[in-house]
Amino acid sequence: MSSDKPAVRLALLGCGTVGSEVVRLLHEQSDDLTARIGAPLELVGIAVRRPGRERGGAIDPALFTTDALGLVKRDDVDVVIEVVGGIEPARGWLTEALTAGKSVVTANKALLAEDGATLHDAAAEGGADLYYEAAVAGAIPLLRPLRESLHGDRVTRVTGIVNGTTNFILSSMDATGAGFGEALDEATELGYAEADPTADVEGFDAAAKAAILASLAFHTRVTAADVFREGMTGVTAADMASAKEMGCTIKLLCIAQRGPDSSGSESVSVRVHPAMIPRSHPLAGVGDAFNAVFVEAEAAGQLMFYGRGAGGTPTASAVLGDIVAAARNRLSGTRAPSESSYAHLPIRPIGEAVTRYHISLDVADRQGVLASVAGVFAKHEVSIATVRQSGREEDATLVIVTHGAPDANLAATVEDLRSLDIVRSIASVLRVEGGV
Repeated sequence: MSSDKPAVRLALLGCGTVGSEVVRLLHEQSDDLTARIGAPLELVGIAVRRPGRERGGAIDPALFTTDALGLVKRDDVDVVIEVVGGIEPARGWLTEALTAGKSVVTANKALLAEDGATLHDAAAEGGADLYYEAAVAGAIPLLRPLRESLHGDRVTRVTGIVNGTTNFILSSMDATGAGFGEALDEATELGYAEADPTADVEGFDAAAKAAILASLAFHTRVTAADVFREGMTGVTAADMASAKEMGCTIKLLCIAQRGPDSSGSESVSVRVHPAMIPRSHPLAGVGDAFNAVFVEAEAAGQLMFYGRGAGGTPTASAVLGDIVAAARNRLSGTRAPSESSYAHLPIRPIGEAVTRYHISLDVADRQGVLASVAGVFAKHEVSIATVRQSGREEDATLVIVTHGAPDANLAATVEDLRSLDIVRSIASVLRVEGGV
């Protein structure tokens, strides 16, 4: 479709899995995009490290350059799209673009979680748009609802599965009874896990996304360093079997919550860790490499966003949505909603977060065991919800599920249990969420 308006000119930084899909969609959907925007989109340059590398599709080699900063500074660029990732040099490129008044579309969750403040400040200085829907949960329209649709409401809690690799691994363990290592090998063979899966299985990826979600939901700047993080490499087949006996499954969750701290002041708690959740919970049925985020707000109630959270095509879909929004704004002379961080809420430490523990103890099967164990819980003001014992003598196992208590009290209880002579070892400790 033709348009009498001048083209909105795009610069693309990065042309890997996501970038090449962005180029493909820009080409294949050019007529529809022109109709939606009211003007054509023109890709004027692509910054890559290796211009000669083979890339799928017909991309004009004349577009390639190794000078990313030079491309960003070009006078004929209106919108800069960044899908390279990492902190530097991406921060310098995007800061340059924003302060010059150029719109930015990025999928860079690590940069946004570590130093989103710099980008937002640069956008305010340059009067430019900063869009980053693709940074969290791939194709799922999640950030814009938090940023715009729920702006008139008070979000109280965000709970999500935001990493497809870990969800595939835990879903496989739940379905087959496999151990962590076997499930990770399967995920690697199928292409769900990287050769080095550390960022995923140790929770770094999810923590970055949790920081972005909390920042938007609670109008407070939250960084990845503010997020309590615990990986899921310690989850065992025995843990999964125990969860099944309780009518639960185990997921790596990001949990962001607004509420009072120990002094009663409003604050924000953000954490990422594996947790047991009841199979009746909406997140329990999220399988394979899918993502889902459960949002609770005072007026809107409970909302769930579900879909493919990673991959070239889903992520490129989110990038294209942001490009359309940025291009429309440039044509109309308007801006996207600016950063909302007016609340300036303090971060509540993990020790004040109220949760529940599932504790599995290898104990000596003799008289007084339960009384001794119960005494430790009472000492730290932790109430026991259920107790289950299996085995006898050297194979005795005690499984305890607590009522809600501050995490610091629960952690101190576990440490004191280690010192009891009747406790041979603590087989596992998992948090429990969702009203089991």
